[in-house]
Amino acid sequence: MEYNADNVFAKIIRGELPIQKIYEDEYALAFYDIHPKAKVHALVISKALSTDFSDFIDHSSDDEISGYMRAITKTITLLGLDESGYRLVFNTGSDSGQEVPHLHVHILGGEKLQTENL
Repeated sequence: MEYNADNVFAKIIRGELPIQKIYEDEYALAFYDIHPKAKVHALVISKALSTDFSDFIDHSSDDEISGYMRAITKTITLLGLDESGYRLVFNTGSDSGQEVPHLHVHILGGEKLQTENL
């Protein structure tokens, strides 16, 4: 899949759409999901122009990969989920329910999460 620079997350990175920001650095931007699926639901989007997890791993530098992973950890800490627990979800492709073709992870927590679909 080719990267589309007009996707909603690319527009958010460029500052064209409003968000409730949690964290930002040179590798990632974290913000609250506008349609939460848990008491705490945040997204961490990569600033690399990658369509999904596989594309990101295959085409990003080691610095981009480690920087993105560290941004996820920093966001978890800022959300106060590091002790109570959290779920990370990377959706890749249409069968997974990926709606935006831009690498992002969902951080879910703040309550006991259901596990029947795992």
